[in-house]
Amino acid sequence: MKRRPAPAALGFRLPAEWEPHEATWLGWPHNRTDWPGKFQAIPWVYGEIVRRLLPGERVRIVVNSAAHQRQARRLLSRVGVDLARVEFFRFPTDRGWLRDSGPFFLQREKPREMAIACFRFNAWARYPDWKRDDQVPERIARALRLPVFPARLGNRNIVLEGGAIDGNGRGTLLTTEECLLDQTTQARNPGLGRQELEAVFRDYLGVTNILWLGRGIAGDDTHGHVDDLCRFVSAKTVVLCQEKNPADENHRLLEENRERLEGMRLEDGSRLDVVRLPMPAPLFFERQRLPASYANFYVANAAVLAPTFNDSQDRLALGILAELFPDRPVIGIHAVDLVWGLGTLHCLTCDQPAA
Repeated sequence: MKRRPAPAALGFRLPAEWEPHEATWLGWPHNRTDWPGKFQAIPWVYGEIVRRLLPGERVRIVVNSAAHQRQARRLLSRVGVDLARVEFFRFPTDRGWLRDSGPFFLQREKPREMAIACFRFNAWARYPDWKRDDQVPERIARALRLPVFPARLGNRNIVLEGGAIDGNGRGTLLTTEECLLDQTTQARNPGLGRQELEAVFRDYLGVTNILWLGRGIAGDDTHGHVDDLCRFVSAKTVVLCQEKNPADENHRLLEENRERLEGMRLEDGSRLDVVRLPMPAPLFFERQRLPASYANFYVANAAVLAPTFNDSQDRLALGILAELFPDRPVIGIHAVDLVWGLGTLHCLTCDQPAA
């Protein structure tokens, strides 16, 4: 049987996050094991996220059941959300970190169309509860009546999370060797190397230039997601976290990534502009280091939502992001409780580009 062409061959590409959105997707929280002892505070943080998103776009929320939906609606009403601009979708989930378990939305210009590249999800090759989350992209595609391209290499399905990559919408993609190439710890695609994965990214995400950083930050249970350390903020500019304390375990690995970026080129052969973003002071809970990082911001239509940590660096980080996004306000979202789930704003959100 003749195989369907890959999406890149049909003109599809992965848009940059700052391009116009139709909506932002969230999975309403329900798994208490993600925030043991702190779960009660988490839905209120989600409520603030939704409130800040709605001035610029619709919000689509995945819930487990009618009762779960009623809980979400009650809380959102209490924080002043216009529920007419919120849509609910009843799909069962295990955890609901939609950046990683949700779909990769693709766009093409001629004809103007949207599609979904469907990668598999296996809970970061770490946790046992993932089978319902793995079905979320197909469920969203059916609900939106979008074509689906299952990401495969030969007959093999490929595992990828959205937090493992970051793109500029022009053909360049950032990722880390620790997350995607390590074969001994949390191996997503055992036996596959750099060349095979780059071929998949070219075919299914429409990228031509993959930039490989080294390791991710301390405390990250994903084993190296790039969205905690380095992000595109424009077609030619990235922010990279900086830890100035040489005794901190993040210092050396972030400097190694800086050295790599200095030698890298964009899809057109030009150098990247690298802006340093501070790290907050190390944050611990129950003696566990948490992956607190200002790089886990989310670019929405009408705002940039950035995590804050009651830290002296909060104001500096927000100011740097404000200079980089002069067309929209940068809004801090308190994330000290949220990061106990080992992720913050970018990890929770999934952007759907404008159709």
